[in-house]
Amino acid sequence: GFFISTDGYSLTNYHVIEDAYTSNSTITVLTHDGTSYKATVTGVESSNDLAVLKIDATGCNAVTFGDSDSMSVGDTVYAVGNPMGELQFTMTSGMVSALDRAVTTDEYTTAINMFQFDAAINEGNSGGPVYNANGQVIGIATAKYSSSSSSSSVEGLGFAIPANDAKTIANDLMTKGYVTGKAYM
Repeated sequence: GFFISTDGYSLTNYHVIEDAYTSNSTITVLTHDGTSYKATVTGVESSNDLAVLKIDATGCNAVTFGDSDSMSVGDTVYAVGNPMGELQFTMTSGMVSALDRAVTTDEYTTAINMFQFDAAINEGNSGGPVYNANGQVIGIATAKYSSSSSSSSVEGLGFAIPANDAKTIANDLMTKGYVTGKAYM
Protein backbone atom coordinates (compact mmCIF):
# COMPACT_ATOMS: atom_id res chain seq x y z
CA GLY A 1 0.00 0.00 0.00
CA PHE A 2 0.89 3.67 0.06
CA PHE A 3 0.02 6.78 2.03
CA ILE A 4 -2.71 8.96 0.56
CA SER A 5 -2.58 11.60 3.31
CA THR A 6 0.06 13.03 5.63
CA ASP A 7 -2.00 12.02 8.67
CA GLY A 8 -1.65 8.27 8.18
CA TYR A 9 -4.33 7.09 5.77
CA SER A 10 -3.09 4.46 3.33
CA LEU A 11 -4.65 2.65 0.40
CA THR A 12 -4.11 -0.99 -0.55
CA ASN A 13 -5.94 -3.91 -2.11
CA TYR A 14 -8.58 -5.62 -0.01
CA HIS A 15 -7.12 -9.03 -0.86
CA VAL A 16 -3.85 -7.96 0.84
CA ILE A 17 -5.57 -7.55 4.23
CA GLU A 18 -8.60 -9.82 3.75
CA ASP A 19 -7.47 -12.73 5.95
CA ALA A 20 -6.43 -10.44 8.81
CA TYR A 21 -9.56 -8.32 8.44
CA THR A 22 -12.02 -11.22 8.39
CA SER A 23 -10.30 -12.95 11.33
CA ASN A 24 -10.08 -9.68 13.30
CA SER A 25 -6.30 -9.99 13.50
CA THR A 26 -3.85 -7.14 13.93
CA ILE A 27 -2.78 -5.37 10.74
CA THR A 28 0.66 -3.78 10.78
CA VAL A 29 2.00 -1.09 8.46
CA LEU A 30 5.78 -1.07 8.01
CA THR A 31 7.21 2.18 6.64
CA HIS A 32 10.30 2.60 4.47
CA ASP A 33 12.43 3.57 7.49
CA GLY A 34 11.51 0.34 9.30
CA THR A 35 8.99 1.85 11.72
CA SER A 36 6.06 -0.45 12.44
CA TYR A 37 2.54 0.85 13.21
CA LYS A 38 -0.66 -0.90 14.25
CA ALA A 39 -3.31 -0.04 11.64
CA THR A 40 -7.05 0.23 11.91
CA VAL A 41 -9.27 -0.53 8.94
CA THR A 42 -11.19 2.61 7.99
CA GLY A 43 -13.23 0.79 5.37
CA VAL A 44 -13.16 -1.88 2.70
CA GLU A 45 -14.74 -2.25 -0.72
CA SER A 46 -14.31 -5.92 -1.51
CA SER A 47 -16.13 -5.78 -4.86
CA ASN A 48 -13.50 -3.30 -6.10
CA ASP A 49 -10.63 -4.92 -4.14
CA LEU A 50 -9.73 -1.77 -2.17
CA ALA A 51 -9.14 -1.02 1.51
CA VAL A 52 -8.21 2.10 3.45
CA LEU A 53 -6.08 1.78 6.58
CA LYS A 54 -5.20 4.39 9.20
CA ILE A 55 -2.15 4.57 11.43
CA ASP A 56 -1.58 6.98 14.30
CA ALA A 57 1.09 9.15 12.69
CA THR A 58 1.64 12.57 11.18
CA GLY A 59 4.07 13.76 8.55
CA CYS A 60 3.61 10.68 6.36
CA ASN A 61 4.92 10.98 2.80
CA ALA A 62 1.68 10.96 0.85
CA VAL A 63 1.66 10.25 -2.87
CA THR A 64 0.55 12.71 -5.50
CA PHE A 65 -2.22 11.38 -7.71
CA GLY A 66 -2.27 11.85 -11.46
CA ASP A 67 -5.31 11.82 -13.72
CA SER A 68 -5.77 8.21 -14.80
CA ASP A 69 -8.41 9.30 -17.33
CA SER A 70 -5.65 11.03 -19.32
CA MET A 71 -3.56 7.84 -19.73
CA SER A 72 -2.88 6.55 -23.21
CA VAL A 73 -1.68 3.22 -24.49
CA GLY A 74 2.11 3.48 -24.74
CA ASP A 75 2.58 5.76 -21.72
CA THR A 76 5.53 4.81 -19.51
CA VAL A 77 4.64 3.45 -16.07
CA TYR A 78 6.56 2.26 -13.02
CA ALA A 79 5.41 -0.28 -10.44
CA VAL A 80 6.78 -0.26 -6.90
CA GLY A 81 6.39 -3.08 -4.41
CA ASN A 82 7.79 -6.01 -2.52
CA PRO A 83 7.66 -8.88 -5.04
CA MET A 84 7.53 -12.35 -3.54
CA GLY A 85 7.67 -10.73 -0.08
CA GLU A 86 11.45 -10.83 -0.28
CA LEU A 87 12.63 -8.05 -2.59
CA GLN A 88 11.78 -4.86 -0.72
CA PHE A 89 11.47 -1.54 -2.54
CA THR A 90 11.60 -3.00 -6.04
CA MET A 91 10.72 -0.74 -8.97
CA THR A 92 10.00 -2.04 -12.46
CA SER A 93 9.12 -0.12 -15.61
CA GLY A 94 6.93 -0.72 -18.61
CA MET A 95 4.10 0.83 -20.54
CA VAL A 96 0.33 1.00 -20.52
CA SER A 97 -0.76 -1.85 -22.80
CA ALA A 98 -4.55 -1.36 -22.78
CA LEU A 99 -7.23 0.67 -21.05
CA ASP A 100 -10.65 -0.27 -19.63
CA ARG A 101 -10.18 -3.99 -19.16
CA ALA A 102 -12.94 -5.78 -17.23
CA VAL A 103 -10.85 -8.12 -15.07
CA THR A 104 -11.99 -10.89 -12.73
CA THR A 105 -9.63 -12.68 -10.37
CA ASP A 106 -9.68 -15.97 -8.50
CA GLU A 107 -10.70 -14.10 -5.35
CA TYR A 108 -13.55 -12.06 -6.87
CA THR A 109 -16.07 -12.97 -9.54
CA THR A 110 -17.26 -9.41 -10.15
CA ALA A 111 -15.31 -7.73 -12.95
CA ILE A 112 -13.27 -4.67 -11.94
CA ASN A 113 -12.32 -1.90 -14.37
CA MET A 114 -8.52 -1.94 -14.71
CA PHE A 115 -5.82 -0.89 -17.12
CA GLN A 116 -3.24 -3.33 -18.43
CA PHE A 117 0.50 -2.70 -18.25
CA ASP A 118 3.68 -4.69 -18.81
CA ALA A 119 5.95 -3.63 -15.91
CA ALA A 120 6.90 -6.77 -14.01
CA ILE A 121 4.69 -7.43 -10.98
CA ASN A 122 4.46 -10.49 -8.79
CA GLU A 123 2.90 -11.60 -5.53
CA GLY A 124 3.87 -8.85 -3.08
CA ASN A 125 3.25 -5.98 -5.52
CA SER A 126 -0.49 -6.02 -4.80
CA GLY A 127 -1.76 -2.74 -3.42
CA GLY A 128 1.36 -0.89 -4.48
CA PRO A 129 1.40 2.24 -6.60
CA VAL A 130 1.76 2.42 -10.36
CA TYR A 131 3.37 5.77 -11.27
CA ASN A 132 3.50 7.74 -14.48
CA ALA A 133 6.65 9.43 -15.80
CA ASN A 134 5.87 12.52 -13.67
CA GLY A 135 5.94 10.52 -10.43
CA GLN A 136 2.16 10.67 -9.99
CA VAL A 137 0.18 7.60 -8.95
CA ILE A 138 -2.15 6.61 -11.77
CA GLY A 139 -3.09 3.15 -10.53
CA ILE A 140 -2.93 0.45 -7.88
CA ALA A 141 -1.22 -2.81 -8.89
CA THR A 142 -3.87 -5.46 -8.33
CA ALA A 143 -3.47 -8.55 -10.48
CA LYS A 144 -1.36 -10.30 -13.04
CA TYR A 145 -2.36 -12.93 -15.51
CA SER A 146 -0.90 -16.33 -14.79
CA SER A 147 -1.46 -19.69 -16.35
CA SER A 148 -1.71 -23.00 -14.52
CA SER A 149 -0.98 -24.85 -17.74
CA SER A 150 2.61 -26.00 -18.08
CA SER A 151 2.36 -25.80 -21.87
CA SER A 152 1.78 -22.04 -21.94
CA SER A 153 3.50 -19.39 -19.90
CA VAL A 154 2.48 -15.75 -19.76
CA GLU A 155 4.60 -12.72 -18.87
CA GLY A 156 3.99 -9.00 -18.84
CA LEU A 157 0.24 -8.97 -18.26
CA GLY A 158 -0.34 -6.85 -15.16
CA PHE A 159 -3.50 -5.00 -14.20
CA ALA A 160 -4.09 -1.93 -12.05
CA ILE A 161 -7.15 -0.14 -10.73
CA PRO A 162 -7.13 3.39 -12.20
CA ALA A 163 -6.30 6.08 -9.64
CA ASN A 164 -9.42 8.13 -10.37
CA ASP A 165 -11.65 5.15 -9.49
CA ALA A 166 -9.59 4.36 -6.39
CA LYS A 167 -9.57 7.99 -5.14
CA THR A 168 -13.37 8.19 -5.29
CA ILE A 169 -13.76 4.92 -3.40
CA ALA A 170 -11.05 5.83 -0.86
CA ASN A 171 -12.68 9.21 -0.19
CA ASP A 172 -16.02 7.50 0.56
CA LEU A 173 -14.31 4.96 2.83
CA MET A 174 -12.44 7.71 4.70
CA THR A 175 -15.45 10.00 5.16
CA LYS A 176 -18.35 7.55 5.43
CA GLY A 177 -16.85 4.09 6.01
CA TYR A 178 -18.65 2.70 2.93
CA VAL A 179 -19.02 3.44 -0.77
CA THR A 180 -21.97 5.61 -1.75
CA GLY A 181 -24.10 5.30 -4.85
CA LYS A 182 -24.14 1.50 -5.05
CA ALA A 183 -27.38 -0.16 -6.11
CA TYR A 184 -29.03 -2.53 -3.65
CA MET A 185 -31.98 -4.88 -4.00
